[in-house]
Amino acid sequence: MTDPLQTDPAGQALVAPPGDDPPGDLTYFAFAESKELEPARTSAPSGFSTMPEVLAGRYCIERLLGAGGMGAVYRARDLLAEQYGDPDPYVALKVLNEDFAESPDASAVLYSEFCITRYLRHDNVLRVHGFHVDTSCERAFITMELMRGLTLDKLLCERPLGLPWKELQDIVLPLLDALAYAHACGVVHGDMKPSNVMLSEKGVRLFDFGLGRAEEGVLAGLPHLSRERFNAWTPGYAAPELLEHRQLSACADIYAVACVIYELASGKHPFRHLPSTQARDQHLGSALKPPCHLPRHGWPALRTALAFDAGARAITAGQMRDAFIAPSSWPWRRKIRPSR
Repeated sequence: MTDPLQTDPAGQALVAPPGDDPPGDLTYFAFAESKELEPARTSAPSGFSTMPEVLAGRYCIERLLGAGGMGAVYRARDLLAEQYGDPDPYVALKVLNEDFAESPDASAVLYSEFCITRYLRHDNVLRVHGFHVDTSCERAFITMELMRGLTLDKLLCERPLGLPWKELQDIVLPLLDALAYAHACGVVHGDMKPSNVMLSEKGVRLFDFGLGRAEEGVLAGLPHLSRERFNAWTPGYAAPELLEHRQLSACADIYAVACVIYELASGKHPFRHLPSTQARDQHLGSALKPPCHLPRHGWPALRTALAFDAGARAITAGQMRDAFIAPSSWPWRRKIRPSR
């Protein structure tokens, strides 16, 4: 693909287009001012002031990659890495928007996202590099790997009828494996949706744990900050209990990832992207049909995961993964009841 970078207004997509080659000019003095000012540096999304050309004397901002309700992600060049001859000195750099940054614990929330993501050492979870503070402009930010590829929402635009299982399994199984790993580590993602999953040149990557949380006893010493007050859930993927202001749990991730899988397998969201509470009240679960590209033996597991009632959503990410791998791995062969 040679299209220019596509940003995701609903989330922070860390996306650079495939084949996006680094520019030939190099800066050999890591802390010198850049002589070249790109237009993207002088503009910013709504809720953000103009970004400095260089953050923390090291990260040269090149352009905006994506912006969401709480933050924005930029492509940046690590001048120190470049000085030492790194052939790929590019990183993704996440900052908070100004409205949110004024909150007393804003930096702590960003640091919590950094710690949670760093804690998860899995091939299918985004790798973060560091947490930094630029004292001159009083901005905290995270640096992380710059991924090149497509987020799943962009993939769905290219494949509106969904993906055949032969292709789909290479996305679904690693994604469920990453989610099962996170849950086993005591971490809940909180914002699972197509725009927060990347199909990159290095494989599937789950990212943006900004609304996630770690269970008590995990990452001891890290402030356990409530994300519920931000009211930043994505209604079409947030489980009913989240929209009804109940606590985030792994069960909510299960509902969201089930919506994503259904959409990838059929090209359509299971409930027309309606808020889950509205879909529940309209009894849309009772009319749900198996996606055309999903193996028959995987439907009972996916159907259970799509239950509106958290109590009926009695399945884990690991069980879903196993159910898609082989028919005999899923023990629940009873008739699936309509979602409540």
